[in-house]
Amino acid sequence: MQTAEIQKRFSNIEQFVEQASQGCKSNADIPKVLVDCVAQLDAQTTKAKQDFQSKDEARIRQSVDALEKLSDSAEREVDKVKGVNEEVKSAIKKAHTQLSELKQQLH
Repeated sequence: MQTAEIQKRFSNIEQFVEQASQGCKSNADIPKVLVDCVAQLDAQTTKAKQDFQSKDEARIRQSVDALEKLSDSAEREVDKVKGVNEEVKSAIKKAHTQLSELKQQLH
């Protein structure tokens, strides 16, 4: 996979994670477990950005694996909860889809 394509995909993932994070912060009705999942995803995204900048393929794969696992947890939690606004739900699902596809392409 080309570096530019990876960067573009990761940029999209960052946007989706940021949307989910902002949505969780602005909605007091979202359960703490989901807020925590999204916060972990957001923190790992920040770390992954540094890994992407290192251009170390092994670090990038590890970061993507960790992000995909966290996004999987967030997606499971958002599916359990009723009444989560559509923007948060959509952002989590899009981030998870993008991360799953990126993980497949990197392995």
